[in-house]
Amino acid sequence: MCIKISENYAIITNNLTKNFGNIVAVNNLNLKIPYGLTFGLLGPNGAGKTTTVRMLNSIISPTSGTAKVVGYDLISQSQQVKINSGFLPETPGLYQKLTAKEFLEFVGELYYLPKEIISNRIEELIDIFNLEGRENDLLEGYSRGMKQKVCLCAALIHDPKIIFLDEPTSNLDPAAARMVKDLISDLAKKADKTIFICTHLLDAAEELCDLIGIIDNGVIKVEGSPKEIIESTETKDLEEAYLKIMGATRIEDLLAWREELPKNLEKKKKTKKKKRS
Repeated sequence: MCIKISENYAIITNNLTKNFGNIVAVNNLNLKIPYGLTFGLLGPNGAGKTTTVRMLNSIISPTSGTAKVVGYDLISQSQQVKINSGFLPETPGLYQKLTAKEFLEFVGELYYLPKEIISNRIEELIDIFNLEGRENDLLEGYSRGMKQKVCLCAALIHDPKIIFLDEPTSNLDPAAARMVKDLISDLAKKADKTIFICTHLLDAAEELCDLIGIIDNGVIKVEGSPKEIIESTETKDLEEAYLKIMGATRIEDLLAWREELPKNLEKKKKTKKKKRS
């Protein structure tokens, strides 16, 4: 029975936990994400999103608990997890003095892909991401949006079954962010990929995700489709639902700087007066 369950789900976690010293970054995470869906993990900075995605990629090991990604165990079969996963971190590293084509060839070789397959995949990806005519230009001359395209190409070069995207529209202007959202949508619909997105951008999550989990202080507070979450909280959109779920305390914390600002300015003025006198 367990085998059937793992075959039906791209990701299954069982009390997955990660501690950094006395800090509990992820606490007893339990997820079941079916194949072919786009899952969004939402939460504020420091909620445990990046730690979760790094565990699910076998980049870091959990402190306790178990998980399977596309049927492979995170710890005992970590190499298979990496081979079947594509990962775009929030701040990906690019070799600026390489061309897009050279960079993708380098990434393909890291996965021990045959040269012929690498060449064919690069041609396909260059076409899909509309990079024709720029593939032989140095990456240092690319815009942020174009660099993000190349990073997505790198995450797909080995044709993974699941793609992890950590804040994929971070630091992009509205036009570039729109472009990346469209590409993610196309990947889910046309390429039939399972996609796991970490984000704090609610509009992107509501637009792209079939399922959503809201995490805070390492704990999943709610999980379901955007529609289910909105209806269960009796709100009109995901933004209102999110704020209601996170509670007034979180909002007060986020706005506390406004109250502190006048106090800090007054202190600085007094300090300057004392120095002058």
